[in-house]
This record gives sequence, C-alpha cells and structure tokens, in this order.
Amino acid sequence: MRWWGWRCAFWRGPRPCTADVGLDRAGSVTAESVHARHVEPVHASAPHPVALHDAVEHAEELEALARSDRRVQELVQQVAEPPNLVSYHLRRLREQALVTERRSAADGRDVYYSLDLDRLRGLYFASGESLHPGMADRRNPAPDADAGRARRVRVLFLCTHNSARSQMAEGILRHLGGEGVEAASAGTVATRVHPLAIAALEEKGIDIAGQRSKHMDEFAGQHFDYVVTVCDNASESCPVFPGDPERIHWSIADPSAVEGDEESRRKAFRVTADELATRIRYLLTLFDRGASNG
Repeated sequence: MRWWGWRCAFWRGPRPCTADVGLDRAGSVTAESVHARHVEPVHASAPHPVALHDAVEHAEELEALARSDRRVQELVQQVAEPPNLVSYHLRRLREQALVTERRSAADGRDVYYSLDLDRLRGLYFASGESLHPGMADRRNPAPDADAGRARRVRVLFLCTHNSARSQMAEGILRHLGGEGVEAASAGTVATRVHPLAIAALEEKGIDIAGQRSKHMDEFAGQHFDYVVTVCDNASESCPVFPGDPERIHWSIADPSAVEGDEESRRKAFRVTADELATRIRYLLTLFDRGASNG
C-alpha cells in the first residue's frame, strides 16, 4: 500500500506497542531480546488521529527517511519543498515520536533525522486492528533473505575505525541474511575489533571474534549493491564505488565513546547492537522487495 492509501485506514489509535528486537529469523522473541527503544503507549480505546494523520500528511519526508537517515538540506533536495516547510514537517513528526534527531558527530552544526520504523509499523497495524481484529500483525519483520534472488546481495558497512558499529553490523547481517547476502565492513582507519562488540553479539549467539579491522582501500574497485555508513564521519568522507551502489546512512552513536563503569559500557554496546539488528531487519526487506520487483 502506498503512503497515500493510508488515508482510508488511519483513523483510530493503536493499542500499546513496544518493539522487541530478537535475532530469530522467524521473527519470534528470543531469550536474548532487548527492547531497542521505548515507544510511548497509545491506547486504542480513545481516538488518537494525530500521529497517523501526520504520517500521512508528511509521507514524502517519511518515504525519504525510510531508506536512510538524512539532514534537512538532503530532505529538501529529496522532496523538493522549501526548507522552512520541511523543518515544520519534521517538528510535527518529532512531536509524534515518529522521527528522532541526533546532532552529527562530524559537524555539530548538522542534525541527522531518523525514522522510527517500528513505531510507524505498530501504528499501521494497530489502525488495521481497530477496523478488524484479523488485520493485526505484531510479528517482527522476518524476510526470507534467500527468496527470489538470482545472486547474492553485497553490502559494505563503513565507519571511522571499523572497530564497533560496522563490525557488529557485518556480523548481524551475515547472521540474519544467510547465504543470500555477502556482508563486509571497513573503516577510514584500521584498528581492532572492540572486545565489547564481540561480547555484545556473543550474547545473541553471533560470533565475530574471527573478524578483523580493515581499511576501506581493501575494497577499492569492488562492486557493492549497498554501501551503509554507520557513523557521521564516514558518511561525509565516503569514497565512490563502481556500479553506483545505493548509499544509506545510519547516524548511530559510538558506543566506544561511552564512559563510566564496565556495566555502563557494556550496556551501550548492547543498545547499539539492538538498534543495528532492527535496522538490518528492515534492510533485508528492501533486498526482498528488490528481488520481487526485478
């Protein structure tokens, strides 16, 4: 259903919904599941049209953010609307907790905006459920990563040090994507795989102890279908790869920058792993959509 098709369905509010992030490909909740983010409860018993109305009215911005985190100037170019109008739409979407903002780690004057796909999905299905119980769907996205593909999808994750975020992303995508995906990661500087990144994924049954930190020059001249930057510095210095791969940016805080006791630092890596798992689940659905449309 296209965004404009929601006008008919989005008229009542959803039941409380919190997104569980597990690493079971079937979409069920595992023992290691952790809530990736807190979603404010919205009760179906009372009309709650505002969030859904805003989702429909600002569909162009949402569609642009569904594929990548973006700055205001990037959204202005994408949707071809004046900057003040885009800023107003973003404010409305933030008020409904559909969009979050994070100041760029590369340039503090810039702000990246992210779409909370889990919250939007919850509102969508809860609206259907308000029309008929049979339209409810509480399962996590569970794409069949190998279905309908003539070849493997190649994905490169980039960050500065190829130590934490990009290493975890590589391991999670390889785990969830199976044989249908070839995952790799690199950095603008090669360092080491952070021990807490290894520990965070080990808790989810994913072993990245054998991965190594790599400089992006190792992949120069190679063809990828997607290049995903997971830190702001890498996004703003990303090299050009042949074949015009789709560029996606995820503005994710660096867990290795968190200070404090051991448990606080471990928690930061767990939160990052959960956010990456959520985003990668939705990324896999893009692969499947591309295969079915190809």
